Amino acid sequence: MQTQFDTTMRSRPRYGVLEPRPGLAHLIVADGEGGEAVLALFAQAPELLETARVIYMPGANGTDMTAELEAVKPAQFSRVPSYAAGRQRIVKVLGDAHMGLQVYVTGTEGLMGQVQRDAMEAGLPHDAVQTEHRGSLVRRVQCVHCKGITEHVRTDPFQCGHCGLNLFVRDHYSRRLAAFQGVCVDAEDPGEVPPAVERFK
Repeated sequence: MQTQFDTTMRSRPRYGVLEPRPGLAHLIVADGEGGEAVLALFAQAPELLETARVIYMPGANGTDMTAELEAVKPAQFSRVPSYAAGRQRIVKVLGDAHMGLQVYVTGTEGLMGQVQRDAMEAGLPHDAVQTEHRGSLVRRVQCVHCKGITEHVRTDPFQCGHCGLNLFVRDHYSRRLAAFQGVCVDAEDPGEVPPAVERFK
């Protein structure tokens, strides 16, 4: 099921539903429950399987649809443990792309943002990448103090794994960084940190 978002956060990108587009090649990147959207795309347009390159990673919550995706037999299928592990492969496909490449990304917000960023760095326009949010709402957060990025943040506040500061997760999304912003929660009153609450599941 596609994830529904509060529309009041202006900086958050808008996500749609994957739709088949004519093209010479199809790069499909997904994580976790994004595998469901990939299967729906292939059910709608099975002819895409002949030219589809699927790169899939299990979700942060343990969802792994590798077997289901391999079973439909796309032209190329790769399972990687994380975006960091698969990024070089994705960047190479984007860099080597010719006219007619269609790019589809589905799953968590952190995944979609990183693929969009890398696609834009490769010269593709932002709207050339189709996105559909599926699954977890965990956030990718950059500490504005040390610039370190923490993946799969569930609680607010949380402790930066790079510098140790207690960070409040702002509802501001940076497309350039593909991350939300985290700011020190106890800068004015050191040690006064509210209890962490799971806000992003």
